Amino acid sequence: MTDEIFATSVFFRLAIGGDDLGAFHTCSGLGAQVELEEFAEGGNNGFSWQLPGRITWSNITLTRPVTADTAKIARWLDEIIREVEPKDGEIVALKPDLSPIISWQVLGIVPVRWQGPSFDPANSQAATETLEIAHGGLRPA
Repeated sequence: MTDEIFATSVFFRLAIGGDDLGAFHTCSGLGAQVELEEFAEGGNNGFSWQLPGRITWSNITLTRPVTADTAKIARWLDEIIREVEPKDGEIVALKPDLSPIISWQVLGIVPVRWQGPSFDPANSQAATETLEIAHGGLRPA
């Protein structure tokens, strides 16, 4: 038997530049892709060298029901509109009791898209918001 704990229900806390922007229910896009450059060696037809090149980072998308923390996103976006300055941040995966599972340092965050809620009295689903951010890299925190 191992001591591993598998997350069955996870929340994600986002902080940017030291400002806690609250908890999100979903987080997608934590990833990177390495471009490979292929070089053929003269006289050796058996293989080609594949050397790592640039790394591109996926945009991260976080969603949650609208809460009082929605105002924190609005304030952060207002700051960015006045002066675009990439800031480092952190995403922490949390268990239902809000204890941390794992965290990532996110470098050079800038907003890509914020989608606010659609209010429709005929729809009984919770109003949600989506935040998409670009960044310059991830590191384990």
